[in-house]
Amino acid sequence: MWTPTEEEKYGVVICSFRGSVPQGLVLEIGETVQILEKCEGWYRGVSTKKPNIKGIFPANYIHLKKAIVSNRGQYETVVPLEDSIVTEVTATLQEWASLWKQLYVKHKVDLFYKLRHVMNELIDLRRQLLSGHLTQDQVREVKRHITVRLDWGNEHLGLDLVPRKDFEVVDSDQISVSDLYKMHLSSRQSVQQSTSQVDTMRPRHGETCRMPVPHHFFLSLKSFTYNTIGEDTDVFFSLYDMREGKQISERFLVRLNKNGGPRNPEKIERMCALFTDLSSKDMKRDLYIIAHVIRIGRMLLNDSKKGPAHLHYRRPYGCAVLSILDVLQSLTELKEEKDFVLKVYTCNNESEWSQIHENIIRKSSAKYSAPSASHGLIISLQLLRGDMEQIRRENPMTFNRGLAITRKLGFPDVIMPGDIRNDLYLTLEKGDFERGGKSVQKNIEVTMYVLYADGEILKDCISLGSGEPNRSSYHSFVLYHSNSPRWGEIIKLPIPIDRFRGSHLRFEFRHCSTKDKGEKKLFGFAFSPLMRDDGTTLSDDIHELYVYKCDENSTFNNHALYLGLPCCKEDYSGCPNIPSSLIFQRSTKESFFISTQLSSTKLTQNVDLLALLKWKAFPDRIMDILGRLRHVNGEEIVKFLQDILDTLFVILDDNTEKYGLLVFQSLVFIINLLRDIKYFHFRPVMDTYIQKHFAGALAYKELIRCLKWYMDCSAELIRQDHIQEAMRALEYLFKFIVQSRILYSRATCGMEEEQFRSSIQELFQSIRFVLSLDSRNSETLLFTQAALLNSFPTIFDELLQMFTVQEVAEFVRGTLGSMPSTVHIGQSMDVVKLQSIARTVDSRLFSFSESRRILLPVVLHHIHLHLRQQKELLICSGILGSIFSIIKTSSLEADVIEEVEMMVESLLDVLLQTLLTIMSKSHAQEAGEYVSCLLSLLRQMCDTHYQHLLDNFQSKDELKEFLLKIFCVFRNLMKMSVFPRDWMVMRLLTSNIIVTTVQYLSSALHKNFTETDFDFKVWNSYFSLAVLFINQPSLQLEIITSSKRKKILDKYGDMRVMMAYELFSMWQNLGEHKIHFIPGMIGPFLGVTLVPQPEVRNIMIPIFHDMMDWEQRKNGNFKQVEAELIDKLDSMVSEGKGDESYRELFGLLLLEKVEQETWRETGISFVTSVTRLMERLLDYRDCMKGEETENKKIGCTVNLMNFYKSEINKEEMYIRYIHKLCDMHLQAENYTEAAFTLLLYCELLQWEERPLREFLHYPSQTEWQRKEGLCRKIIHYFNKGKSWEFGIPLCRELACQYESLYDYQSLSWIRKMEASYYDNIMEQQRLEPEFFRVGFYGRKFPFFLRNKEYVCRGHDYERLEAFQQRMLSEFPQAVAMQHPNHPDDAILQCDAQYLQIYAVTPIPDYVDVLQMDRVPDRVKSFYRVNNVRKFRYDRPFHKGPKDKENEFKSLWIERTTLTLTHSLPGISRWFEVERRELVEVSPLENAIQVVENKNQELRALISQYQHKQVHSNINLLSMCLNGVIDAAVNGGIARYQEAFFDKDYITKHPGDAEKITQLKELMQEQVHILGVGLAVHEKFVHPEMRPLHKKLIDQFQMMRASLYHEFPGLDKLSPACSGTSTPRGNVLASHSPMSPESMKMTHRHSPMNLMGTGRHSSSSLSSHASSEAGNVVMLGDSNMGEAPEDLYHHMQLAYPNPRYQGSVTNVSVLSSSQASPSSSSLSSTHSAPSQMITSAPSSARDKYRHAREMMLLLPTHRDRPSSAMYPAAILENGQLPNFQRALFQQVVGACKPCSDPNLSVAEKAVPAAPSSWSLDSGAREAQPFLSAHTGCILAPPVPPRSLLHGHYSLHFDAFHHPLGDTPPALPARTLRKSPLHPIPASPTSPQSGLDGSNSTLSGSASSGVSSLSESNFGHSSEAPPRTDTMDSMPSQAWNADEDLEPPYLPVHYSLSESAVLDSIKAQPCRSHSAPGCVIPQDPMDPPALPPKPYHPRLPALEHDEGVLLREEAERPRGLHRKASLPPGSVKEEQARMAWEHGRGEQ
Repeated sequence: MWTPTEEEKYGVVICSFRGSVPQGLVLEIGETVQILEKCEGWYRGVSTKKPNIKGIFPANYIHLKKAIVSNRGQYETVVPLEDSIVTEVTATLQEWASLWKQLYVKHKVDLFYKLRHVMNELIDLRRQLLSGHLTQDQVREVKRHITVRLDWGNEHLGLDLVPRKDFEVVDSDQISVSDLYKMHLSSRQSVQQSTSQVDTMRPRHGETCRMPVPHHFFLSLKSFTYNTIGEDTDVFFSLYDMREGKQISERFLVRLNKNGGPRNPEKIERMCALFTDLSSKDMKRDLYIIAHVIRIGRMLLNDSKKGPAHLHYRRPYGCAVLSILDVLQSLTELKEEKDFVLKVYTCNNESEWSQIHENIIRKSSAKYSAPSASHGLIISLQLLRGDMEQIRRENPMTFNRGLAITRKLGFPDVIMPGDIRNDLYLTLEKGDFERGGKSVQKNIEVTMYVLYADGEILKDCISLGSGEPNRSSYHSFVLYHSNSPRWGEIIKLPIPIDRFRGSHLRFEFRHCSTKDKGEKKLFGFAFSPLMRDDGTTLSDDIHELYVYKCDENSTFNNHALYLGLPCCKEDYSGCPNIPSSLIFQRSTKESFFISTQLSSTKLTQNVDLLALLKWKAFPDRIMDILGRLRHVNGEEIVKFLQDILDTLFVILDDNTEKYGLLVFQSLVFIINLLRDIKYFHFRPVMDTYIQKHFAGALAYKELIRCLKWYMDCSAELIRQDHIQEAMRALEYLFKFIVQSRILYSRATCGMEEEQFRSSIQELFQSIRFVLSLDSRNSETLLFTQAALLNSFPTIFDELLQMFTVQEVAEFVRGTLGSMPSTVHIGQSMDVVKLQSIARTVDSRLFSFSESRRILLPVVLHHIHLHLRQQKELLICSGILGSIFSIIKTSSLEADVIEEVEMMVESLLDVLLQTLLTIMSKSHAQEAGEYVSCLLSLLRQMCDTHYQHLLDNFQSKDELKEFLLKIFCVFRNLMKMSVFPRDWMVMRLLTSNIIVTTVQYLSSALHKNFTETDFDFKVWNSYFSLAVLFINQPSLQLEIITSSKRKKILDKYGDMRVMMAYELFSMWQNLGEHKIHFIPGMIGPFLGVTLVPQPEVRNIMIPIFHDMMDWEQRKNGNFKQVEAELIDKLDSMVSEGKGDESYRELFGLLLLEKVEQETWRETGISFVTSVTRLMERLLDYRDCMKGEETENKKIGCTVNLMNFYKSEINKEEMYIRYIHKLCDMHLQAENYTEAAFTLLLYCELLQWEERPLREFLHYPSQTEWQRKEGLCRKIIHYFNKGKSWEFGIPLCRELACQYESLYDYQSLSWIRKMEASYYDNIMEQQRLEPEFFRVGFYGRKFPFFLRNKEYVCRGHDYERLEAFQQRMLSEFPQAVAMQHPNHPDDAILQCDAQYLQIYAVTPIPDYVDVLQMDRVPDRVKSFYRVNNVRKFRYDRPFHKGPKDKENEFKSLWIERTTLTLTHSLPGISRWFEVERRELVEVSPLENAIQVVENKNQELRALISQYQHKQVHSNINLLSMCLNGVIDAAVNGGIARYQEAFFDKDYITKHPGDAEKITQLKELMQEQVHILGVGLAVHEKFVHPEMRPLHKKLIDQFQMMRASLYHEFPGLDKLSPACSGTSTPRGNVLASHSPMSPESMKMTHRHSPMNLMGTGRHSSSSLSSHASSEAGNVVMLGDSNMGEAPEDLYHHMQLAYPNPRYQGSVTNVSVLSSSQASPSSSSLSSTHSAPSQMITSAPSSARDKYRHAREMMLLLPTHRDRPSSAMYPAAILENGQLPNFQRALFQQVVGACKPCSDPNLSVAEKAVPAAPSSWSLDSGAREAQPFLSAHTGCILAPPVPPRSLLHGHYSLHFDAFHHPLGDTPPALPARTLRKSPLHPIPASPTSPQSGLDGSNSTLSGSASSGVSSLSESNFGHSSEAPPRTDTMDSMPSQAWNADEDLEPPYLPVHYSLSESAVLDSIKAQPCRSHSAPGCVIPQDPMDPPALPPKPYHPRLPALEHDEGVLLREEAERPRGLHRKASLPPGSVKEEQARMAWEHGRGEQ
């Protein structure tokens, strides 16, 4: 049964509980719990951390604590009954714990460890407090340490400052705001002190003057190490001032035995002393610690014969010194004992013993001996500060060690009243003695006794040093053989005061013989009385005493015998007639010197003081004695204070008339003496005297009379020093007066009361008279008034003893009122007057409400005057603070209300004005003081005060002015942050007072300024204040800890909500005047609604509907609200305000309101667009503030920018975001995108002279100027982004403007810029980027990405894997999808992030450019990948049942075309997909595309080798040819034949007849191209690669043979590589220039198929290496959309012969640019784009290394995901296929690359997309040095095809457009009348092509290095006649009679290699005007040697022209030239040199 607990209410968890039972409450160790119920060993309750969750927990897990329960029951509160500072430590440590860990995370390691140390200290101190074993002083000290550490930690962690009073946290409700402000200030100071020095003493509060802090040295002797003395020793320690040459302290004596231990066993570990009372001035002196070592034993240490063993002498041994200044710094820092070793030096000459310490300090090393290493004193020192009581409290253990207090000689700086001393310090200085007939000097010992008057020796009155007991006699140390000894030894004589008078000192002198007997023989004595006859003590001086002769037999029993003798010279002169017949005779030649110093509080050495005390003995000298009192030393006066005061009042009573004024002056002198800091502590002695010992009952009359006389004289006297002194003594004079009157009244039962009262009133009249005098012309009078005002407040307490509170208050009011107003007195007097008022307010009198009613008006009057004149503001604020403090603590409410009313009337307005003035000057401290005063006043005001205040305004103007002032002050208070950020208590209280005040004032505002008297200014001020208030950082409770939030809400509630209600209600009160605040208040109100407080949002958001409604009523629309709301929303959200819940609430509330309106449609549209804008703004902000990647930020900005433009048409915001986006692009170095972004702004501007205002970073300028500047900047960015084509139109636009303005200088500049861009296009290398499609699926993505797909333009060199890694790093939470299929709804709606990424192929817009043959590939490359809006992606799949024999029959392609919202590149690197189209490509169409793509690739590659665009290194061509021929022979094309040329297929698909024909034509074309390729290969192949070439020829013949069935005429048309000759006609047909029909064939297919091999979707079946000669990796990668198990089947289909599966492949398949993986391809990989091509290393050697590295980097097929995005690699049994390995070895190892220095990296590789070209022309332009060989390989002719509609005819005129018709960014070129060459030259060649004799020959318009000078084709030196139509051209444009030169070399397999080589050497090489070819032989005939060539009719060719051409081939040229070819020998030589050059490089 659960029962409520009675006592067990609060506890601490001592063991963590996991809550493993039903209803269990999870608890961590250290948590506190509130217990509600109990049941059988279990409690039910809540944790204070989570008060809303109730649960059960085991009772034995809880340590119960006592607690106070209030409001018992369901809502009871429990407060632990423990010291509040313990509770605070607990809460603070819990708060610090989480922050402490964060320090480590943020790498603030230093603070982390410091804080850990402080936390451990706090835990320890808390434990001490809880133990309950500390004394009150110790508790106070522990609390001090705790608060210092708490404040230190809070300061360093940035937490709130805790205001404290006496270590307790103050409650802000219990004290005034002024006091709270002061406590914050003092807490801040103590924190700063603790930060610099954690344990410094805190200032003592309430002290009127700062006491000097005494210093003390703690000294402890640890040990004395010596091994040579072997006798007992005395060690004397003292402090010595080197500068003054004297000791300043007593001596501390340590007595050691011969072993070095203490002689007294009890002293072990207790040999320590405290040298006390050193002032700060002493610490700056040149102080030393001196240790004198005196041994006690034989006369001579080393001589045992000198003296008997039983006699011991005190003999000097050594001395040690330590400089205090040297160690002071370390002692100050250390704060604990520190050890030092002091070396003991011995004296070389005993006569100089008294100066040994000085010699050591001066380092006079000749006079002392250095010790051996074993001699040394080890001491420890510690510096202590504070008075003795404090030192005792702080170091109890030290005092328990038997500490010897060693005092300073003389009095300390501060003499304490209870400090009773009576010490006479005597120094034995020196003596001069006769030798006495001895041969050697004496060993003299002095013995001293203190004797009383009766001759008795006083016991224990001699102290050799502290630390040892006193003794009755003193024996000096003995100096060996010295008749003039110098001792310098100080002895203290603590003689009791009652024995002092009559006592004397006797000194006996003995000679210590070192003979056998060792007697001490007395030979003289001296004496000195301690007091003189006049009663004064022995003066502080050196005294020379007479030495009297005597011997051992002399007796001193009768001391009267010698006391009658003169003891010294002064004594002798006093008694000249001394009989000479006495026993003791004076030795005139001997003398003895002593010095004395008296430190006594009872004895005086002053004659005048003694005369005053014994005034009755000299009645006639009283006047003189009183006059001389002020010359007596202050120390003497305070010692005898009571006696002196008694004497003075006795004298006063004796003769008042005669001595009254003198006694008054003496009294004033003594009173003022006590104001000196040295004697300040004697004031209590004076107070005690007045209260208990003063007996002058009649004195008051004379004192009043003298005081009044002084006052009255002040107007006349010029010298007023004595008057000013009397004014300063006013406090104690009144104490004497009042006490005297009390005594008189007691004695006389209250007689003469009226006379006393009247005399006091007269005295006050005199005081008022003094104060009312005009002191401007009299400085002395000014000082008198100042002294009077300073002392005046001190007399109130005395007056209250005799008068009522009202009477005293009236006295004071009259006095304060008599002071002239501020206008008439000077500044210094102002200060004094205000200080006097301040002290009046602080006095006890002011705490009485009766007196305040009288005094407050006059005080407020003076303050008002000062505040109005802005003078002495700090003092005034202090006075006001004190008043508020008193009023706050006052209990009588009725009086307080009246006083507050007074203050409101007098001060409120002037306070506001003062604050406005101070705030305008930004005086923080003054502002803080006055703000606290204003807040104190407002806090004290209640309803009646506000009612009176508002009623008292005479007019509405006054009220308006007041409201404006107070609202302005409140606004400034929040804006300026008068209180620092960590003053949370102060800030919250301020906010509470402001909101309360505003609630009172808002009704007045509504009542007076709403209807007819509406005042916009006041209302606007009110609204601004309310908005600022709600937005205050200190009120944003969401950012603080839950415990702190709960405290604030419990105390104040959520003040933002209170103010929001107030604001809303005031808005509703406005009525029709609301329109005045539209749109002005939209921004501020929006700021309020963005505060993350749901209630505030619910209150405020409907105001926007109200605004829309009112504007709709007025204007018929709400455009202003719309515009302003959008503007402000943007800036505020970007500042970090607002969140998703706000967006939802905003839409919900406003839509709900708008639904009911007539204008609902426009309203709903507006609200919807604003909420959508918020979505984008929030995404934008999240991207910007987080550590997001550039891509996210840019995407977000683009999204927002487009929204501003397209949806809400905010041009200014749109332009702002344009510039933000541009800056982001520049930061990411996306210069092209930056240019496009800026272009958006540029397009908004016109070429007009309209002036534009200053905006963003643009100055005020005309529109034309701004547009021009923008254009130049955009052009600059396009240039940096290498997008010159985009910059050229802008150059033209600028040029047009400059031309129209005749600004030829600028025109020239822009034209040169344009020209340089054309050069750059042709000369500089650019990389083609990859494109990737990215899908962002899932609701966790930002709004602008969610469930959308984008196409992204990749970075340079970025492939699919790298891109995917980048995206995954940008979205670390995202999961990569492993398939390309569109995701289902489950993925789209899930709370996760899915990324779907694959590469896509661009579909260029500028197809016409790409189809032109003349256009250089560098230009085409740009148009292939720029201005692209459509992209393609292919996915293979099987439709219907799979044909196991031949899968190609059922293999379809799913082709996805993506259309973007904008073209790439644009303002972003990625754009959203706008539309996607899906097309299915049939197997036959796919086959057509695959074969066609492969043909284009082959053409391009062969073209490059023909035109020398690639090195003589033939590896790339070898691999490509091998891939195609090998695949074709082993089933590639054969599979197509089986699939599509089958009769069944043709029958079933009658509609495919045309396509089948097309496929056949393409296959024929491929055979033809391969023939040309083999011919080129023959020309360049390296001897080591001949076996490969032979194999290729064999396989080629097999390939042709396999096609015989389908193409019956193929063997006749194209007997390539056969050794037989063919009829001439066939030769002509196969090798004539390309006919129009054959040319048309090239362009037969659609533009989509002409994009370039690198970008086609289907891969080819041949296993070629696609683009880099070096990038050979034997992995058969193929992009497949099938599952992994299908991959092998596809590869088998691609390579039916398993031996050659996947022969050669390219390294970069993974990032292959064709994003169309197809398993039905003709090659095992796709060609990489030119970007990848150009990424190869520049030298051939690097290429190979690169290839090897890349191969090693590629994972095996098991490691790579098998999907459309991750193409799989197939190997043969995990190994490279045999032939691949062989080829790879040949390619990478054996090949010797040639390097042409004129070629760029791009030129050494294959361009991705070749132009269409004629195989005939390719044959005609075969590489030059192969033409030397006999025989030929014949390529088949290409069947003619019709030219498709829309394609260019390749006639020259097709390119002969006017300049204006060219595409805008296409570079202009010089057009020639040379025929077009269908094979493109290198894009970078400096020369282009060919002017041939035949009009069908066409030359590229590129500027690349062409093979012109090395071509084997004849050229006419004259331009041939031009034919106008293509059709009119003859199919055989050559002369049959001319000698023909074979284009490439046949291979004679039947001949030996040497025969072939011989035939090569024998072949002549000449230039011909037309191409020729040998007649092919019959294939059936055996191979024969080639026939002799015919001799041609050569045109005239000058030798120098040949030289010229050769030079031009070597020198790059930008322009095309017509030229004839040089002789063959030149070509041959060049080829040889090129080969050798390549060999040499390698």
